[in-house]
Amino acid sequence: MLESYLPFLISRSRCFVVSLALLACAPCQVWADNAALVEQGRLIYEKGIIGSGKQLEGWRADNNKIAGNEAACVSCHRPSGMGSVEGDILVAPITGNYLFNPDKVQLANMDPRSGKKFNQTHPAYTEASLATTLVSGMDNQGRTLFPLMPRYYLATNDMAALSAYLKQLSIAWSPGVDTETLHLATVITPEVEPERRKAFLDTLHTAVKHKNGNTSTAANKKGRRHMTSAAEMVLGTERKWDLQVWELQGTPDTWNAQLTEKYKSHPVFAVVSGVSNADWEPVHDFCESNHVPGWFPSVILPVTTGSFYSLYFSKGVILEAEVLANQLKQVVKPKRLVQIFSNDPVAKVAAKNLRDALAKTGIALEERVVKEGVAISAQLPGDLTNKDVVMFWLRDNDLINFDNSLPPKVKALYFSSELAGRTLLPEAWRQNAQLLYPYQLPDQRQSNLTNFHAWLAMNKLPIVDESLQAEAFFAVEFLTETVSEMLDNLYRDYLVERAEAMLSRSESIKSEQQVRERQIRGKTGPLIQQHSTSIYPHLGLGIGQRFASKGAYLVHYDKDAKLQAKSDWIVP
Repeated sequence: MLESYLPFLISRSRCFVVSLALLACAPCQVWADNAALVEQGRLIYEKGIIGSGKQLEGWRADNNKIAGNEAACVSCHRPSGMGSVEGDILVAPITGNYLFNPDKVQLANMDPRSGKKFNQTHPAYTEASLATTLVSGMDNQGRTLFPLMPRYYLATNDMAALSAYLKQLSIAWSPGVDTETLHLATVITPEVEPERRKAFLDTLHTAVKHKNGNTSTAANKKGRRHMTSAAEMVLGTERKWDLQVWELQGTPDTWNAQLTEKYKSHPVFAVVSGVSNADWEPVHDFCESNHVPGWFPSVILPVTTGSFYSLYFSKGVILEAEVLANQLKQVVKPKRLVQIFSNDPVAKVAAKNLRDALAKTGIALEERVVKEGVAISAQLPGDLTNKDVVMFWLRDNDLINFDNSLPPKVKALYFSSELAGRTLLPEAWRQNAQLLYPYQLPDQRQSNLTNFHAWLAMNKLPIVDESLQAEAFFAVEFLTETVSEMLDNLYRDYLVERAEAMLSRSESIKSEQQVRERQIRGKTGPLIQQHSTSIYPHLGLGIGQRFASKGAYLVHYDKDAKLQAKSDWIVP
């Protein structure tokens, strides 16, 4: 069947090429037709929908049929077209450069677990030879493709459309990239306190300066290099970073216009880190609409849906609400939950998420907005019992209302670390208080952050806000590593895809190295096993995942006011 179909498919493909040549006398019409062709090819590639509107169909080597989304190229070759790794299976790049450009050296590091597994080379494809490969399951050198690669029987117009799409896919660097420089930005929203803002920028600028000081470019080969792959060194793909600080002003409804104007005057490859105590949605929406990766900002209210380009450490207060809901439903099982929250948009969102999560549990719910200047005990229901629990969604500056208050005699009092984790509760409230704690436990996290603390000391930076500074440092370090692995394939979609593939493995390797370094330096005390070099117990992403840390602890105060685990790590 394959042999009988090939001459027909090849001849039809050649006819299509000839027909395009005949249209050269009408360039405007050719451009319009090609744009439509590329769009048709995009639907085949991303959605598995052919020109007739029907589902794309393919057959694997075992004759199993796949169709639609399952048959779409993007499921294995990814949005960038740069391929992926499935166990020991390396899915090759199929971008315009890798398939059709015979004059450019194309090299991709295919496996985040190894710096020595690169894509196979091959002669440039033509539309006809690509059609032959899709039908026969053999590349243009006669090598058999991996059995999981489907065989496709595409009509002439669909083959032309797919080829047109692939020819333009990831053929040029994304905006914000030139031969010497990677242009980046960070975003600070206006409500961030001056002390935190300074600590954040000092950490970020120092980390970028350190990276640039260890970077050798084609124009400037002086200076010590950081550890790079052999391929990066030979190809000379390192770039220095130019970091813009985009400080927003005014209300959130004006931020998108501000970001758009800044981006117009200075396009960037990605937004690295960033900090906000409030609404991040306008920044998230800007990144998504402009296809700019939002690289691990320090925010307490991220957007949890509709994200491709935005990567976060966790869901912030929404995660806290999900973790507490899990605990109340499965372990505590109170008669009533009382939510106390400030007149604050973030607190209100957190309270709503907890309310929705408990809607059908039978747990009674009561809510009150806290009044400034009034003791907390005077604002609580008068009929609280030891069968009730209270959740406080309050900021640090709200805790002043606890000074002259006595805690109610309830089953448990819960507080948000994201909102008020930097302030110690008054002594009278600590005995029955539990904090939702999305970080590694204090003793263990000091081990995780060994190298970070050494870096701070070396650069004479004080610890002002450990979680914020550790996150900013991590964002720069992981971006440095990821871009290094990308070599010269600097496409934004590919950056996100590499982060998905690399994060968990990278953290595992760096953790092992950090433990060995402590041993070499002769550090005393018990050897603590670790899985992270960040402030979180574990960071990892999979395809489509956008939150690297997925759980939290419940912690309580011991007699010395130190935080201790009250629960295991809870992943809702």
